Amino acid sequence: MTTQSAQLPLLLMGPIVRRAEQSGICIQFATSRPGNCQITLENQQSYSEQQSIALGKYLYLHFIIIKPVDSQFPLDTLLAYTLHINEQKIDLTPWCFEGQTAPSFAIANKLTHILHGSCRNAHHPAKDSLVSASEWQNTQRSNKLQGAQLLLLSGDQVYADDVAGPMLLAIHQLIDALGLYKEQPLELNLPADINEQLFNRHHYLPKTPWQKRSKLGVGYWLKKDEPHFSSVKAHNHLIHFEEFIALYLLNFSAAAWQCVDIKNSHYSQGNEKNNTIFNAEKKALIDYAKGLNSVERLFANVSTLMMFDDHDVTDDWNLTAGWEQAINQNPSSKRIINNGLISYWLFQGLGNDALHKTGALINDFKQSRSANNSWQFKAFDKPLNEFNYWHYELTTTPKVVVLDTRTHRWRNESNFNEPSGLLDWERLTELEESLLSHSKVIIVSPAPVFGVKSIEAIQAAFNMCGQPLMVDVENWMAHEGSAKKLLDTFRRTDTPNETLILSGDVHYSFCFSVQKRFGDHPNRIWQLTASGIKNEFPRKLINVLDKLDSILYGPKSPLNFFTKRWHMEVDKHQTKGEGQKYLVSDSAISLITLEQGDLARYQLIHGDGHTTEFDLEEQ
Repeated sequence: MTTQSAQLPLLLMGPIVRRAEQSGICIQFATSRPGNCQITLENQQSYSEQQSIALGKYLYLHFIIIKPVDSQFPLDTLLAYTLHINEQKIDLTPWCFEGQTAPSFAIANKLTHILHGSCRNAHHPAKDSLVSASEWQNTQRSNKLQGAQLLLLSGDQVYADDVAGPMLLAIHQLIDALGLYKEQPLELNLPADINEQLFNRHHYLPKTPWQKRSKLGVGYWLKKDEPHFSSVKAHNHLIHFEEFIALYLLNFSAAAWQCVDIKNSHYSQGNEKNNTIFNAEKKALIDYAKGLNSVERLFANVSTLMMFDDHDVTDDWNLTAGWEQAINQNPSSKRIINNGLISYWLFQGLGNDALHKTGALINDFKQSRSANNSWQFKAFDKPLNEFNYWHYELTTTPKVVVLDTRTHRWRNESNFNEPSGLLDWERLTELEESLLSHSKVIIVSPAPVFGVKSIEAIQAAFNMCGQPLMVDVENWMAHEGSAKKLLDTFRRTDTPNETLILSGDVHYSFCFSVQKRFGDHPNRIWQLTASGIKNEFPRKLINVLDKLDSILYGPKSPLNFFTKRWHMEVDKHQTKGEGQKYLVSDSAISLITLEQGDLARYQLIHGDGHTTEFDLEEQ
């Protein structure tokens, strides 16, 4: 053991309970040293299988699959577990809720409580709602209750395109501290000193020259090059694979922050505006790091499943066919996108299906590391981009269907600058088949299916002006084909009587109920949107849009006839108590309570600890 490795925490991340089923349970964690790892369940005959991936000299990512020896594991029962590394029992007391001697979780069958959220931006000044969710779960366990059986994170678990200045410095400190293996250099003329890159990376990212832009757009006539990475906050956009790895550790792990020194980091380039931003981001990150012990405690005690949205890779990821074409024609742009996707696969995707299908990529990935410990992903990119199983389902009651709305887009073949549909025909047909023969289903769609009409109208106006990237035209109704197919599915007489759609993305929260206007099938759809866990929409603006939506698209407004969903009656539900509102812009994670599979309560647990509840009665 080297002196440096001895100084590092053994557990660098986790344990995180991922997919948990009767036939097998996946637990994920990272260590600073290699080892023979084993997890055992208390009072259960089980054995474990280990899959480990070396990501650095002092970073090893582990997946332990626990399997029953004879019969299946029990359902809806708390199962405590212990971790051994090289036959040494690891003290997991810091990961235990109060009164517990070991962390525990339940294999969900009949769902009664679900935590769901999205959009967790580490340096946003809002409080981290996962900390509040952990405190709520701790209270449940203290009262001898299971609490939430699932934690569903539906997108933007990290922000690779919106990175704080001090976070970028911490990322590079962590790369050095853990000896993370680096990829081959890209053909980007970046300054060698990371301090010179702060708030300047967008200048070095690839662009499409204005001469190659469409003459139908204003960019050509203004002689303005088009950035491939369209985020307005791309000043510190992640580029290298090892940076994505470090970002995940700093977002998920309190121990990772012990390996860096953010308190003494500073901005030294003399730009007063950037210096002010840097100091505000630094303060927010220090507060964020303080809450990570609580967040890890939640991850260690609740089955946590995830799905990507755009910011996990980059803003506007695959929004239009034109965007995809520009990225694919530039090797550096394509490399950055694939770096984001590989890191998602490692830290989120593999645990979602307990390596069942995602594990097929492991051998190809390991072969990408050369003899000198650098990554060469050219050969790995092909199987990665051909992989078709990021989506997944849970055989719970109700059934849970998690959608991949990023890599199976319904492209507009006639106009590459028009927004792509969030799912293509094949995937929409699969979704339709998944819904049949079930009376109750939960769909996890990163973007809301039934969104705020006034905001969608504004997005449509920008799209008509040829600027879909400017306002993130990421709604289901933006593409005629996918919208029609999806709504036709919901109008079928053999679809579930109760469908819950859990969404995020938009940085505000709301509760809509939907029923078809014509026909006798008593189906009801609940659109439950919770966003963000640590992010917020500007509150004054959301209040204006809320009032505008109520005026323009009220129940008797003729404008409803012109929307793609006019065959569906959408009712908005207000919050209870004083200051009732439809749209809530206050960092939150949602708590969904089910009774016999039907929605009983929809609450928001906010970052500061207070709760908001929506009135589910018909308005």
